[in-house]
Amino acid sequence: MREQLLEAIQILPAPVAVFVVAMLPVFELRGAIPLGYAMHMDSPLVIYMIAVVGNFVPVLPILLLLGPAERFLRRFKTMDRFFDWLFRRTVSRSALIKKYESLGLILFVAIPAPMTGAWTGSVAAYLFKLPLRMAIPCIILGILIAGVVVTLVSQGVISVWHM
Repeated sequence: MREQLLEAIQILPAPVAVFVVAMLPVFELRGAIPLGYAMHMDSPLVIYMIAVVGNFVPVLPILLLLGPAERFLRRFKTMDRFFDWLFRRTVSRSALIKKYESLGLILFVAIPAPMTGAWTGSVAAYLFKLPLRMAIPCIILGILIAGVVVTLVSQGVISVWHM
């Protein structure tokens, strides 16, 4: 499915493709920035900025709407099971946030690894009841750091193969 999605996205202009991929929970910055390079965008700074903005787009809706959506959708057995699964998975991967709160949230979002990032960080901020005034700046800072890391890896400045 991911391959089909990437094929569909590649028909878009490169900046739009980078923005869209950065918004998707499966890819986020880890997919968007390398996609910008693969689509031969000229400026690493432009790729970075588009990916960072795209990655932040879902954060506010998640933080603001997850609670009301959860309360409404839990009335349905399938959705109740989905939220149980999502929240168990998120909590099991977010020990940093539970232990260190704001610093943990920054690091959790900043580490460009599977099942971390802005989407999961936003869900974790909701679950741990972090106030918006704390969650939003922490998630933004985490996105900015993750973008730098992924950009450096994409440029070969940091080689993950020789570490």
